[in-house]
Amino acid sequence: MSYQAEYIWIDGTEPSPLLRSKTKIVPDGEEPGIWGFDGSSTNQATGSDSDCVLSPVFVCPDPLRDPGDKLVMCEVLLTDFTPHPTNTRAKCLAAAEKYADQEPWFGIEQEYTFLQDGRPPSAGRSTATPPPRAPTTAASAATR
Repeated sequence: MSYQAEYIWIDGTEPSPLLRSKTKIVPDGEEPGIWGFDGSSTNQATGSDSDCVLSPVFVCPDPLRDPGDKLVMCEVLLTDFTPHPTNTRAKCLAAAEKYADQEPWFGIEQEYTFLQDGRPPSAGRSTATPPPRAPTTAASAATR
């Protein structure tokens, strides 16, 4: 028997990278291993030297396929197994290891729309166009 392993990685598309994936059939009892792909089709290599390496960093059950199938989150490496230039995970990991003795703080940016008298934002404007934006941040804009 075997299972499907869906390898997932971030490509080299600019300005905003995209998620890419491909499926590998893996024999039962084996973990998904290193796998290669043609980086010229993902904006990660030229056609003359297009080999790239997918290195699994996290494996979990695939919730959409058959029981036993897996999702394989990967980072992209060059053929000498150094991080590919588009591999921002490697830089993040290096920073996390460097500052492992510190506690990270994570913030969530929240944006709100304040309604006046329950009317939608476009209703009841006194002028046809809104006033020019003041140099404020999202957090202080509510005081205007």
